[in-house]
Amino acid sequence: MSVNPVYIARTGSFLPNAPVANDQIEAVLGQAGERPSRSRNIILRSNKIKTRYYAIDPATGKPNYTNAQLCAEAIRSLLGEGYSLNDIACLAVGTSIADQLMPGHASMVHGELGSPPCEIVSTAGVCVSGMTAFKYAWLNVAAGQSEQAVAGASEAASQTMKAENFLPELASKVAALESNPEIAFEKDFLRWMLSDGAGAVWLQSQKPASPALKVEWIEMVSYANEMSTCMYAGARKEADGRLTGWQAVDRDTCNAESFMAVKQDVKQLNEHIMPYTATRTLPGIREKYGLRPEQVDYFLPHYSSHFFRDRLDECMRQADFAIDQSRWFTNLAEKGNTGAASIYIMIDELFKSGQLKPGEKLLCYVPESGRFSVAYMLLTVV
Repeated sequence: MSVNPVYIARTGSFLPNAPVANDQIEAVLGQAGERPSRSRNIILRSNKIKTRYYAIDPATGKPNYTNAQLCAEAIRSLLGEGYSLNDIACLAVGTSIADQLMPGHASMVHGELGSPPCEIVSTAGVCVSGMTAFKYAWLNVAAGQSEQAVAGASEAASQTMKAENFLPELASKVAALESNPEIAFEKDFLRWMLSDGAGAVWLQSQKPASPALKVEWIEMVSYANEMSTCMYAGARKEADGRLTGWQAVDRDTCNAESFMAVKQDVKQLNEHIMPYTATRTLPGIREKYGLRPEQVDYFLPHYSSHFFRDRLDECMRQADFAIDQSRWFTNLAEKGNTGAASIYIMIDELFKSGQLKPGEKLLCYVPESGRFSVAYMLLTVV
């Protein structure tokens, strides 16, 4: 089997509608309960997000993009001279929650694009699903199966965050948020953090004449053999850690217990996400690839909230892989948490900033709390 170098020749992203400021969130998503949320400011103070994007028409309150349409728009943004939909031999896309249970997300995106027949693959999961799509497309080109491939990811989280999906908050819970902000992550935090959007990259075996990013490696690790589920939807978590899926209960139970809402085991998240995905994983990355922290010019971390930034820094130091925060790049404050698409949107912004120089190395980090997994990727500017 031939092994080809793989280059990111083009990057793209798509964020729907106008940015939504903190004081506009409830106007777009709706107000859950008889009065405005009293926990909103506490959560926003912790995550430090200033604006986000929703695939919702602010005038009507109705969706004006599907998840698949968001992804298709990001892919169209890759096109230009020498780059056509006709040239895509492999299309790999991921998302946390697709528009439907079946068919797969990639089928719907391919249909939206209307591009010629090609190989497609949908990857499932949560945030790491964007990176599994990336790895599939990368390996496809590296193996010589395709000369050109597109990888992408998208999220339309706003559809799960509308007011009618949330019970009025309990006054007793608000006081607890002041002293224990991570408790908000149980449910309400999602309304004030998650954002809609999509990103994509064009991968090819031929080195472009213009600046590009060479994919050096992509490493993924799952700890599901050790950890119970932490973030989930379409299920109920039982006392012993098992999940009871939505198909195992009647529809009345499913509705009454909000089975379809996204939920998170906050205590488990707070205790394990950084130690597992950073402290425990980075030594193996360093040993396998000989990568040293001083070789990294830009660190692109996908974290769900600014609340975790210093904790990630601490866990990286414990792994003897400290990267000074002056070399970190994130757009969480302006773009919000776009889940599986976040790393694509970060890469696109940094790549188009004009500040990258040949030889510089970018280390991407994408943790996932679904059942604890992580992806790392190293890129070199060429």
